[in-house]
Amino acid sequence: MVDVRVPPVVRESATAGDLLALLRSGRASTRADLRTLTGLSRTAVVARVNALTDAGLLQLGAELASTGGRPPGSLVFNTGAGVVLAAAIGRSRSQVAVFDLGGTELASSAVEHEIGAGPDDVMPGVAEHLRSLLARDLPPVLGIGVSLPGVVDADRGVSVDTPVMAGWDGVPLAPYLEKVADAPLLLANDADTMARSEFLGHATTIDDLLVVKASTGIGLGVLAGGRIISGARGGAGDLGHTKVPEAAGRPCRCGDVGCLETLAAGWALVARLREEGRTVDHIRDLVAQALSGDPEAKQLLRESGRQVGELLAVAINLLNPRAVVLGGDMAGAYDVYAAGVREAVYARASALATRELQFLPATYGDRAGLVGCAALALDAVLSPAAIDTRLARARG
Repeated sequence: MVDVRVPPVVRESATAGDLLALLRSGRASTRADLRTLTGLSRTAVVARVNALTDAGLLQLGAELASTGGRPPGSLVFNTGAGVVLAAAIGRSRSQVAVFDLGGTELASSAVEHEIGAGPDDVMPGVAEHLRSLLARDLPPVLGIGVSLPGVVDADRGVSVDTPVMAGWDGVPLAPYLEKVADAPLLLANDADTMARSEFLGHATTIDDLLVVKASTGIGLGVLAGGRIISGARGGAGDLGHTKVPEAAGRPCRCGDVGCLETLAAGWALVARLREEGRTVDHIRDLVAQALSGDPEAKQLLRESGRQVGELLAVAINLLNPRAVVLGGDMAGAYDVYAAGVREAVYARASALATRELQFLPATYGDRAGLVGCAALALDAVLSPAAIDTRLARARG
């Protein structure tokens, strides 16, 4: 798992962090490549490379084929120089994992908890599971990526609007994890995090994507021009709490009425089946029944996809994405759910917007949240600015 987005032109003032980004991206593999791309002198490149090597971030790889004279030694990013932690916090289950600096998952675990439990009940268990994963002989933790449902304030590391999990808003999460590792906490919304995982999947070749998270709730991650669009207050993509006429008067778990979620979200589908006397505890149970051929479960999932697709068509007309990625628990029955989404999108979106539109399953399936959290942490701790700060501290 490697995704490094670097500027197309690196100025002559390129720092050691800039050079590492070029090496991680594959655009450079030798000192000569770095000189060509940056315009730096041989002495400047050697000094920066030596600083990265001394910090354990670079290793001298195998010699490359010679084009005359002494074969140049390749420079290899040391993915074992540290690790990042990932914690995808959900309404009834949280996933945690350890990743190396190349994005390879080293260990993972899941934490089950009461539906809608507060941070004092959930976070200690998350911390304990992360500690157990770090019991192995691992390099230093450089960062911790965390995702939550709803709107978050990444700068303060808190939720600001999480209607599905009462008691989280305004509660700093970093203190719960400070005994796990002395590392910065990076926080993001769960749909944006799922979208971020696609930087390591579909978005390696497609710059404009809409990423639907269809699970207990419904969210939308927006990738436009290769960037995640979060909105002025982090609320972009709140598809589930858009009002729709068919839901008029239906109470939503957000405290309002008439939201799309009251018809199409996992919690609403589960509630409907329970009213009929069916035994279901989670949307994953409904998906399992659909996969086993249950006609009612399949119909509910397809209808949910259709209702989501009706609103999604508006976003498709506005943003003109190249592809729509479907993820979350409901996408576990991808063919059934996607059929409903496609039906509504093709019926409601413009011919231009749908002419070459692709529908794709989430690259990492039910691991997308974890991969996105890892990518969030890696983007932060391996950014040129973060690397340069780390080297400056090492120099004292």
